[in-house]
Amino acid sequence: MIHYQGCPLCNSQLIKPVLEAKDHTVSGRSFAVWECRSCTARFTQDVPGEEEIGPYYLSDDYISHTETRKGFINRAYHAVRVFTLQQKRKMICSSTRRSTGDVLDIGCGTGAFLEVMKKEGWSVQGLEPDPGAREIAEKRGVPVLPSGALASLDREYDAITMWHVLEHVHNLHGYLKTIAGLLKEDGRLFVAVPNYTSGDAVHYRESWAAYDVPRHLYHFSPSSVGPLMKMHGLEIEALAPMWFDSFYVSMLSEKYLHGKQSLVSACWQGLLSNISAVGDTGKCSSVIYIIRKVTV
Repeated sequence: MIHYQGCPLCNSQLIKPVLEAKDHTVSGRSFAVWECRSCTARFTQDVPGEEEIGPYYLSDDYISHTETRKGFINRAYHAVRVFTLQQKRKMICSSTRRSTGDVLDIGCGTGAFLEVMKKEGWSVQGLEPDPGAREIAEKRGVPVLPSGALASLDREYDAITMWHVLEHVHNLHGYLKTIAGLLKEDGRLFVAVPNYTSGDAVHYRESWAAYDVPRHLYHFSPSSVGPLMKMHGLEIEALAPMWFDSFYVSMLSEKYLHGKQSLVSACWQGLLSNISAVGDTGKCSSVIYIIRKVTV
């Protein structure tokens, strides 16, 4: 287990416990979530180390690894994904000002996003730790390497994407340092992470599904991401909303909070969360950070 003496993002000693969240997916165990009063990031305390956390991902319900369509929530996820994958593609083309280029997707799962990019003429490369997910991606015609291959990549990319991945990375600063070196001078890094300051997070508190302990090691706020990127020669260019995440997360959170699904309550809370984020993307349930290299 890893017990942090200081904030894993900014190394401040001003840290304190704020809540206990339960692992509803695999173990049923509870984990403490702490907050840094300096950078405002939260993190899971006493998490399994990188070599020990594997069993916490062994679930048929872990959708990014299995493509499961079991249950209403997962069917809804797949129905929406067709639209969101195209939205991501358009965002990348707009932000990089390219219709084609080289894209690296870190934590690519089963390769659905890279399959879309490949069909549009992009040169694609994926990294994924899970062998089963890699096998599915390769059947889609997507080249995928184990995540440990990140340090051995010897080319630069126009776009590097991390869709709900950064919160899982044990070697946070090492990863970001390497990624900054793989990004072209005019390239863009796209990082999507849950936002614990969103309306749905505040409503569901410790039952908020996007805490997803212990798989989520860090719980980001918008004000914590900028300083983290700055440490590695990167800066936030823009924020983009992930409007559907509030509904998906609220559906899971309702189940965790009440022991059963409530579609009406989940949709209502997801809608309220999105309404509170209109005009302020930093209040969305999940936020995409569009990041560039700092120009000297």
